[in-house]
Amino acid sequence: MYSNLSNFSEDINTSFIVIFSVISFFLIAITVTIILFVIKYREKKNPVPTPIEGSVILEIIWTVIPLGLVIGMFYYGWMAWIPTVSDAPEDAIEVKTTARMWSWLFEYENGKKTDTLYVPEGKPVELQMTSPDVLHSLYIPAYRIKRDIIPGRVTNIWFEPRKTGSYDLFCAEYCGLQHAFMITEVKVLTQEEFDEWYIDTTAVVKAAATPGAEGLQILRMNGCIACHSLDGSKLVGPSYKGIWGHEVEVEKGGQKQTLLVDAEYIRNSIYNPDEEIVVGYSKGLMRSYQGELTDEDIDKIIVYLESLSDKKE
Repeated sequence: MYSNLSNFSEDINTSFIVIFSVISFFLIAITVTIILFVIKYREKKNPVPTPIEGSVILEIIWTVIPLGLVIGMFYYGWMAWIPTVSDAPEDAIEVKTTARMWSWLFEYENGKKTDTLYVPEGKPVELQMTSPDVLHSLYIPAYRIKRDIIPGRVTNIWFEPRKTGSYDLFCAEYCGLQHAFMITEVKVLTQEEFDEWYIDTTAVVKAAATPGAEGLQILRMNGCIACHSLDGSKLVGPSYKGIWGHEVEVEKGGQKQTLLVDAEYIRNSIYNPDEEIVVGYSKGLMRSYQGELTDEDIDKIIVYLESLSDKKE
């Protein structure tokens, strides 16, 4: 099924088959040998132990053969891995990839941002990956590629998709409470479909025409809905549903206070998340988005929050 979906799939599959075959052979051979020896040399059949002498030839054989097999397995694994960390071709599409608790953000050279990775079939793609919080790991099983994403550094990985379709992309490094929800897709399009998507502004126009849609998109792209539900259920942080225009009890400066959820409250919660903690939730789980979200972005988020509430300004 996944034999040739990327330029790396075939070599990595081959190395896996070679290593797995060697392991399987020796697992079966050693297990069978142990069972035969247990039966043949059991105490009841051999009450008096028979002394044995060492064999230099035998010791050389079971040293040299396993050594050769291990070196062979290492060679296949090494030769399959090396291309995945080599430099991407000069014509590769560059996509800035941000992994954060607990979402993905992909930014293209024309400034287009999305939480799903769109790529053209048969074209090399280079992901320039970074993280603003903790260690993550980008993993696309169908393409047989995985690379750690380290906070404060930029790590690169590239691949060439060979077949159109949708393939899972997720984080393979435990990164906190909602780690299991840090999953998205790689959507491989034909070159014509990709070019159309790349320059398409229809989605932006539609979003602008729908009240709150742009705010929801901002929340999705920044991973906010991984911690704040839209349906009232409790996650890491308070739900967005019905919060606008209502009063909440918070801890501020070691004292409990009751505050109204308005524009000032939302803005301060985004820029200074540890200043006013809603009672029942923990401090230190949300980082500041100061410098990442603009006042205009927050205004759009507020419009969306108003659309979820029964109280409007």
